[in-house]
Amino acid sequence: MRRRAGAGRAPSLPFLDPVDAHPRQRVIAHLAASLLLEYPTAELRERHGLLRDTTGILSDDVAAAFARYLDAVEPHDLDTQQAHYVETFDLRRRCALYLTYYAAGDTRRRGMALVTFVEAYRACGWEPPDDELPDHLPTVLELSGREPGPVADTLLGTHRAGIELLRSALHHAGTPYAHLLDAVCLTLPPIDDATAARFADLVASGPPSETVGLSAPLLPFPTVRSEVPA
Repeated sequence: MRRRAGAGRAPSLPFLDPVDAHPRQRVIAHLAASLLLEYPTAELRERHGLLRDTTGILSDDVAAAFARYLDAVEPHDLDTQQAHYVETFDLRRRCALYLTYYAAGDTRRRGMALVTFVEAYRACGWEPPDDELPDHLPTVLELSGREPGPVADTLLGTHRAGIELLRSALHHAGTPYAHLLDAVCLTLPPIDDATAARFADLVASGPPSETVGLSAPLLPFPTVRSEVPA
């Protein structure tokens, strides 16, 4: 499913047909994707074998998506993978891992959207992370895996158009991380008409932008990672 990168906006991909997965399989898929979408570390790479074995028992299409990702990244050393992660998620706005960015962009509405995530975590007995914005996709997927139910489902469903835009952008960029978004989307409900319309709007115009009156816009990604040498 690799697409040739080119100038202009990323073309959209067809939506994936969801697999018929047992709830336990969705838990495994979301926890595995949560880990693998984090910034790569030596400790995480040491867990690749376990993650390969664990995801290998999932539905064929989901297991294959995880295997494609692991097959693609494992031949590279950690420094190369870390540099690729930064290039992919920190330097491309359409590859942001922050879900409210797609719905609210750099506008006043994004602050309220982030409050909704904080309230959702607390409703599940979680405290939002101190070192990351609460709409960070790996964190939301961890919530979905550890506390499956209507709260996590609502967060993912409300921001499904953004998730699909991220998936399309990752495929357009030709990065193995696209396979992880495939795995996640295969475990989510079918796309309804309203979500498809929101997705089409995002493809056409991108996230909203508003700079007047914003003293410190909430960027969709961190601007510095201490692990990456200058």
